[in-house]
Amino acid sequence: MVFLRGKIIYALFMVNRSLRNVIPFDRPATYQIRVQGKVDPDWSDRLAGMTIHLTAAEAGPPVTTLKGDLSDQAALAGVLNTLYELHLPVLLVKRLKP
Repeated sequence: MVFLRGKIIYALFMVNRSLRNVIPFDRPATYQIRVQGKVDPDWSDRLAGMTIHLTAAEAGPPVTTLKGDLSDQAALAGVLNTLYELHLPVLLVKRLKP
């Protein structure tokens, strides 16, 4: 049983290790985030300086697109937390380039 447990832990370690090499979470990257609803462009400073573009839909609620460079995953989490606190449903989070 101990030997099998060691194999499972080793396999999980190797999978996680290979993923760390593919996506660096501690480096700057450009992100695009879409939310349902309106975000005032004055909130750009509170959203890590991301540019805010509102798309008014003829049918259905408006959609706001945020795009910009974030320093790391912690900055991304901060932006997403702010959007959550504004009660805006997140439609898309896309990493555009590292």
